[in-house]
Amino acid sequence: MIKRDEFGPEKVLEVYDPGVGMHGFLVIDNTALGPGKGGIRMTFGVTAEEVYRLARTMTWKNALAEIPFGGAKSGIVAEVHGLSIEAKKSLIQAFARAIRPLSPSLYIAGPDAGTGQEEMRWYVEANGSPKSCTGKPADMCVNPRQECGIPHELGSTGLGVAHSADEAVTFLGLNIKDVTVAIEGFGNVGTFVANHLSELGARVVAVSDRKGTIYNEKGLEVESLIKLKEETGSVINYRPGKVLTTAELFELEVDVLIPAALSDVITPLNVDRVKARVVVEGSNIPMSPDIEEVLHKKGILVVPDFVANAGGVISSYAEYMGYSSRGMFDIVERRVKRNTRLVLEYGRYKGMKPRDAAMEIAVERVRGAMASRLEAGGASA
Repeated sequence: MIKRDEFGPEKVLEVYDPGVGMHGFLVIDNTALGPGKGGIRMTFGVTAEEVYRLARTMTWKNALAEIPFGGAKSGIVAEVHGLSIEAKKSLIQAFARAIRPLSPSLYIAGPDAGTGQEEMRWYVEANGSPKSCTGKPADMCVNPRQECGIPHELGSTGLGVAHSADEAVTFLGLNIKDVTVAIEGFGNVGTFVANHLSELGARVVAVSDRKGTIYNEKGLEVESLIKLKEETGSVINYRPGKVLTTAELFELEVDVLIPAALSDVITPLNVDRVKARVVVEGSNIPMSPDIEEVLHKKGILVVPDFVANAGGVISSYAEYMGYSSRGMFDIVERRVKRNTRLVLEYGRYKGMKPRDAAMEIAVERVRGAMASRLEAGGASA
């Protein structure tokens, strides 16, 4: 059930197109800081409640990233596996037409589970405005000089997670070149995290995918690992290395542990076996707040997801403002590092865990924007 509070949601829409079998949801949670920003999730089980929870997360993520977007999210009910390109395009475009009165004025779409850059191309074609979504293909340009699409496949989220980890390590008085790293997931986030951390000098000793974990305490050669993954389909074929289960990755004695794929991977069943000094949440909700509290009491620093993985939405802001891909990389690095440092230092000053510190900062920013909007409305009246 969706419950309204002082922050929202402002609008909840359920839309249908019986002609193509489209059933979708749009939740605009809060627009105090700007139009609601959030991706289109396309899964068979997506619900209005799930979309609402994601929209609220985007409200806090965008506020903490200090970008002029509010929080929103949308969803289309569809089983994407086995769905033809033509059928998927018809669903995306039917959804885009259904919500066009609100996009881009109050909602800016983007990729999420089940959608990517081509889906964003279709969305713009049906909507008519290139400002209606971000994460578009690089060949979609408003003008020949810039303002082209910046697809999320360039790895902005992974870049941000890597720099967040670097900042967390520095916060603890360590040098990134002296630390060991284990990464759960070697997809569009984990691959880029591994690559960027390796470039920064960290020793990536373990990564996992659906088939298991590959571990070498002396370090993995990331470029070779990426190539091997593409050729063989799994990281466990890398040599030299020891093959472990995915579950065993969370128990390794490393300095930095980065969940970068699934939700709820650190649970009451394995939290006591986590030995890392820092956990950087590259994926969304890799553990519950209660589990974060357990790690906090053990002296393990946890950088929360909406701080560490904000690179994707910062990339969306860069595209929306007409930055080049190079400019996007620069702004992601600067903002993620700055906001990670702000949250960790504020948490230490206030004596609270990083998630609570991040939430306090984000809530106050949104509340302040809401008060300013109210005052402006009163003045104009």
